[in-house]
Amino acid sequence: MNPKLNQLQLYPFQKLKQLLGGVTRNSALSAINLQIGEPKHAAPEFIRQAMIDHINGLSAYPMTLGSISLRNTLANWIQKRFNLTEINPDTEVIPVNGSREALFSFAQAVINTDKDRAMVICPNPFYQIYEGAVLLAGAEPYFINASSKNHFACDFSQVSDVIWSNTQLVYVCSPSNPTGRVMTLGEWKQLFELSDRYGFIIASDECYSEIYFAEASPPLGALDAAQQMGRYGFPRLIVFNSLSKRSNVPGLRSGFVAGDAQILEKFLLYRTYHGSAMSPVTQAASSAAWNDETHVIENRRLYTQKFSDAMRILSDVINIQMPDAGFYFWLETPISDTEFTKRLYQDYNVTVLPGSYLARDVHGVNPGANYVRIALVTTPLECAEAMQRIKDFISDLN
Repeated sequence: MNPKLNQLQLYPFQKLKQLLGGVTRNSALSAINLQIGEPKHAAPEFIRQAMIDHINGLSAYPMTLGSISLRNTLANWIQKRFNLTEINPDTEVIPVNGSREALFSFAQAVINTDKDRAMVICPNPFYQIYEGAVLLAGAEPYFINASSKNHFACDFSQVSDVIWSNTQLVYVCSPSNPTGRVMTLGEWKQLFELSDRYGFIIASDECYSEIYFAEASPPLGALDAAQQMGRYGFPRLIVFNSLSKRSNVPGLRSGFVAGDAQILEKFLLYRTYHGSAMSPVTQAASSAAWNDETHVIENRRLYTQKFSDAMRILSDVINIQMPDAGFYFWLETPISDTEFTKRLYQDYNVTVLPGSYLARDVHGVNPGANYVRIALVTTPLECAEAMQRIKDFISDLN
């Protein structure tokens, strides 16, 4: 077996299962599960119908590059959403089987282990796929703590020249999982300048980009930021996005990568051997989804309602801040995050995820400690009920 597998930690939900394994939950209350970022809103019927209408596509092998129809759809959506002058559907866009698959495989394609001490910079806390991708690519992760002290931003100035000189790839997540923070134009400017100086590639995970709370103010994306700075052709920048959150179809496994054409040319070669072509049926459903914004607007309305209810219910018992975007509350806990999670599960039958499971100890600090991630993914009524139970639990603690 590949010895690098031994470097992988348990996935956060495996740790959660162990934490709660011996705990008896309050069966007098219905279970409310808010630990997993799995959208529970109904998948749009027209996406289902598109799959049915194109079911004969199962009889054909798909191309790894995807159909020109889907790539044109993706390019049109990207250009409109991120205010781009243009993006080439033939060279700057590739459909992928969900952002998770692509975020992992990308590291395998771009890391050069022939160089001494190949390093990859990741935010901390973070989406655990980044770490696994780095370790199995034979590189070394370097974590940048994002805490309330710096408003959950990644402070790139804390990284030494020695680390930057060995860095081949930087993962960023905006809007962030789990904090919901969106990177500013100033932060992008700093990161682009560092990329120019040291030559590393930027992988921008933007799968939460379409969950925001003011229709006129969508979150800034990396492609938009690059164009605003005159970085046409998106040098050393690849963006990852997905339909899972935007369109409530996590089981569809559909997304895209976009950016630097030279990098995508090599990534496409890797993917051709990796066997990650998207089914023609999924391509048809994906085109239908990307071409429609009505269901996405309704999706945002539901999340806005749930966050509004949560702020109203919780704000008088605990300090709580709205995220910039996404569907997570990153809630600071009055007791340890693991104890908070256990007792909330035991006494109120609400499941959340300890923040320390989403981070690593760096410089003597785990920036996820004493936080929980709450995924507001279920119905507004059930989310409001969960918030009331959390309020009662916190009141009991006080």
